[in-house]
Amino acid sequence: MLRTEALEQYYGGSHILWDINLEVEEGSCMCLMGRNGVGKTTLLKTILGTVAARSGEITFQGTKLLGKPPEARARLGIGYVPQGREIFPQLTVEENLRTGLVARTDGAHSIPRLIFELFPVLESMLPRRGGDLSGGQQQQLAIGRALVSEPALLILDEPTEGIQPNVVREIGDVIMKLNRERGLTVLLVEQKLPFARRVADRFCIMRKGRIVADGSMEEMDDELVASHLSV
Repeated sequence: MLRTEALEQYYGGSHILWDINLEVEEGSCMCLMGRNGVGKTTLLKTILGTVAARSGEITFQGTKLLGKPPEARARLGIGYVPQGREIFPQLTVEENLRTGLVARTDGAHSIPRLIFELFPVLESMLPRRGGDLSGGQQQQLAIGRALVSEPALLILDEPTEGIQPNVVREIGDVIMKLNRERGLTVLLVEQKLPFARRVADRFCIMRKGRIVADGSMEEMDDELVASHLSV
């Protein structure tokens, strides 16, 4: 579904991504892992088009993405939940959710019922400002906003960061439900190894801007964890 080939990216004179070859198969849930500062978020932003690639190729469902603006990539079916949530604090929950409608290509004007089935708390808070929600509720709102567009691929950047354990579990349940019951393809960055093992079926490890290991989650052994993930 999503493929990068020989992808290179620079910030000024700093070489950030080195020859990234990544493939996310349709229907899979892949976890992109690695220590802080190895280029995980930069890779996601390059896929989304908010950061420009220097060279290489990105293909989504057969369509080449390089040169397309972020909004065009969203309309192709890529949903994104950024690190830190980035909801609109002064807008209501309903208004935040409605911002996801602009990425739809079918002209729909209503929030899909699925959002409230996955996150019932959001329905009861529709009139409240996003900034008044707890951190966990804001994360649910950010995921719901991305799902409003009914994407074919959902990208999440550290969805459990700063979230209380009970909501972490709820978010994991939602990701698994979307992936395993509804067939939504998922690519997520995650630091919590138990969470990654629970929700993902594939992994990809980055180190110093390069992909150094990938495979099925069952293949992530103690040696890989010690070499590339332990701090």
